Amino acid sequence: MNTRQPPPQTPAVLFARTREGHDLPVIDVTHPSFAIPEDQASLAALREAFRRDDRQRRFMPRFLLRFLIRQFAKKSRLAAALFTSDASYLDSLSTYVMKLGPENLVPPYDHPADKRFASSPHIKLLRLRMQQVAGLIADGIAEDPAFATDAPLHLIDIAGGPALDAVNALILLKRKRAELLHRRITIHVLDRNPDGAFFGTNALAALKGDDGPLFGLDISFVPQDYDWSDTGPLAALVADIRRTQGVIAASSEGGLFEYGSDDAIIGNLRVLHEGARLVAGSVTHDDEIRRRMIAMSGFKIIPRGIAGFAPLAEAAGYEIASTRTALLSEQVLLTPR
Repeated sequence: MNTRQPPPQTPAVLFARTREGHDLPVIDVTHPSFAIPEDQASLAALREAFRRDDRQRRFMPRFLLRFLIRQFAKKSRLAAALFTSDASYLDSLSTYVMKLGPENLVPPYDHPADKRFASSPHIKLLRLRMQQVAGLIADGIAEDPAFATDAPLHLIDIAGGPALDAVNALILLKRKRAELLHRRITIHVLDRNPDGAFFGTNALAALKGDDGPLFGLDISFVPQDYDWSDTGPLAALVADIRRTQGVIAASSEGGLFEYGSDDAIIGNLRVLHEGARLVAGSVTHDDEIRRRMIAMSGFKIIPRGIAGFAPLAEAAGYEIASTRTALLSEQVLLTPR
């Protein structure tokens, strides 16, 4: 007798608490609620939607566009964080919530205006950015024989906020090369703002729970206050890991390579070169569309593009081994030369 097996159930979305006391969904890029298709047809459709959205804004008088944005920001907490903040960068928790997708928004981010904002091609590309950086980290670890040992694995995340790029790299790696995770793993989050790390600690705990994709793994989350203009603490961390024979993978999604000065990028990469087998991160595109978007936000993002970033990596002893594009940014995997 032939019997039909029931289809596997989609796992529940996990939640973790923020410092403010809000419970937010935990992004798992392998979960259908969060995964962004990266096939050629899907990326082409996203590219066209992004350009169409830009054309609509481009031919609108600037004063009218700014007025509409201010009015929209009064209703949308997410839009307000992006367009009306006095800060020079987008805070880590707002960035994280934008990556949840419109269907996963919860109070206090679930106003219809927030959902409309989160549905824009721009925000979908932000979600794709994190997914691609996580993928590059996982691929880099899986393909480098230096990680095929039982030595402690250290993921250093510069300006990582909740470090969900590093966390998701482990989720992807468990699917790809689970045997590489049977050891002690530490995620070091080097960031000035403790709010992201607070949520990241709780998110990792949820993912390690009985129903989580990282259940049974020995993973710890270690936040550290860090200003990338002073690389002393990073140098000390790398030296400590090397003394204990650990292996290092580093990342900075939406951080160092997008906001940092040339000197800061070279300085941090040179320190990482003393021990990191790979560095993954995002580099802001330098095309006209991206420059207009940066001007609207007021954030101090530096649109270098790959052409402007590659010499900085080379000066620090790294080469670009792989790239993935999300239109707003190019995600890079660096390996030591």
